Amino acid sequence: MNIQEGDIIKGEVTGIQPYGAFVKIDDDRQGLVHISEITHGYVKDVHDYVSVGEVIQVKVVDAEPSEGKFSLSIRATQSRPIHAKTRAEQIRDMQHNQDENGFNILKDKLNEWIEQSKDREQTYRH
Repeated sequence: MNIQEGDIIKGEVTGIQPYGAFVKIDDDRQGLVHISEITHGYVKDVHDYVSVGEVIQVKVVDAEPSEGKFSLSIRATQSRPIHAKTRAEQIRDMQHNQDENGFNILKDKLNEWIEQSKDREQTYRH
């Protein structure tokens, strides 16, 4: 089978690592679906999306047949959901939430510390 960049093919998941999934393309070749190419949005664990032995549809995003290297994408076979956020948007939202919560907690604690300080000051004056 002549496999070229842009082809959409089926393959069997043969292994899963923290960085992606290995997919058997034919009897002699396999490729890698990098974790960033699993689906739209953030992927924490590849196991949540594919399992060993599962036959999946992938797009060949880079092919170097002479070196036996094939970069594959599941994400490229799917349309991007309208509500899906990019990784940059997800990071920005997480940072905003952390900053917002962090400053609110600090602000609340600061008021509490000021009150404690006033109480101590009055205790020592009497």
